[in-house]
Amino acid sequence: MSRLKVTRRTRITRRTAVKQLALGTAAAVAAPYMRGASAAGKLTLGCWDHWVPGANKALTALCTEWGEKNHVEVQIDYITSTGDKDKLTAAAEAQAGTGHDIMSHRDWNINVHHRMLYPVNDVIDPLVKQYGPVTPVAEYLANIDGAWCGVPATIGSQVKPCCSRLDLYRQHAGIDLQDLFPPDESKYDPAKIDSWNWQLYLESATKLYKAGFPIGLPMGQTSDAVDWVSALFNSFGVVMIDKKGDIKIDSAETRSALEYLQKLMAVSPPEVYAWDDAGNNRWLISGKGSSIMNPPSAWAVAKRDNLKVAENCWTHAVPRGPKGRFVGQLPFFYGIWKFSQNKSAAKELLLFLSQKDSARQLVEASSGYDLPTFKSFYDFDTWKKVEPPLGTVYSYPPRGDEQTSIAGYPALPDVGAQIYNQAIGPVMVAKFTQGKEKLDDVVKWAANELEGYLRT
Repeated sequence: MSRLKVTRRTRITRRTAVKQLALGTAAAVAAPYMRGASAAGKLTLGCWDHWVPGANKALTALCTEWGEKNHVEVQIDYITSTGDKDKLTAAAEAQAGTGHDIMSHRDWNINVHHRMLYPVNDVIDPLVKQYGPVTPVAEYLANIDGAWCGVPATIGSQVKPCCSRLDLYRQHAGIDLQDLFPPDESKYDPAKIDSWNWQLYLESATKLYKAGFPIGLPMGQTSDAVDWVSALFNSFGVVMIDKKGDIKIDSAETRSALEYLQKLMAVSPPEVYAWDDAGNNRWLISGKGSSIMNPPSAWAVAKRDNLKVAENCWTHAVPRGPKGRFVGQLPFFYGIWKFSQNKSAAKELLLFLSQKDSARQLVEASSGYDLPTFKSFYDFDTWKKVEPPLGTVYSYPPRGDEQTSIAGYPALPDVGAQIYNQAIGPVMVAKFTQGKEKLDDVVKWAANELEGYLRT
């Protein structure tokens, strides 16, 4: 009889992981299932530990269902991303050449480990034929020279639009966000949506700051900060390195974006420079914050811990810039290690988890947090029906003129990964706003950093 074993791994420290990586072993980090030739009917998964309470249960149930039908024993280890423990685990397994059969990866980690990942074109191709193309960001990150090295995952995949307090925006900024972004795309008014730009965002943030309810946008070297800053940069037309490998950071667009951010950070709480990826969530849930840029996890936790806040949350599009409206996208992927001893079963499980009905169950369990990579999946009822208030996360999937983006694009992936992982955008902003460095010096610093990435 098949069975599924689930564990949650959250006690690993960065020091421990780095030490084990240096020793070339992943045994204590990832607790790999050590198998022999007779273990063909088993699969081990290292999966991201979801922020939304109860969301892991849906993935566990799907894997149980698939395992029972296919007589495969499936073991799942849920690994926290706090302190990048999921990335450290993946690095240790890649170094040691042993660990889970399937590992979840986020942002640039597919590119980082692509030489150790088994190609999955025969999983992706039928999915694209059935459901249409994946998002450009997902393809940019996981299609390496024509070889798909990861399967886009519904679990964890996200964008970072605004999640704002309806009551605070009405009372202190005079803006009705429900009127701007109603829970029905057919009722979007292009003129009203066009008015939601970075200038209006700054004006409203200033009013909210004076009222004692500042916006909360992280500015540390974390993924939440990298994602929203890079989206703003893209909306201003900032390019760090182009497709040809030419450094383009020294531009009027870069200076305009930084000058704008100087004004925006002046009406932000000073602690944002030290926030981790949970800082903005805590800020909104506490009742002090008026708006963040995040998936619906903060709202989902507020529904449990601070219902008054949850009842006034509204997820909606990010502001428009001179070059368009861009929202940061953070796709998650499943990768099959080349050292996996059950690649055939691994591919079959990933194909099953990628089906529309599977994705529907995962989206429902996460209250709309998880965002499938296929736009044809954006018709799920979850985004229309979850509450309170009704329709609160309808505009979470990119709709209307909102485009997805990621820091590093359009540079070649090896370079783009460094731009993202070194958080060049937020560091530039912090140097200029918190560090009070001269604008020209900040741009020159960034150019030198980018030149170093090209050399390596």
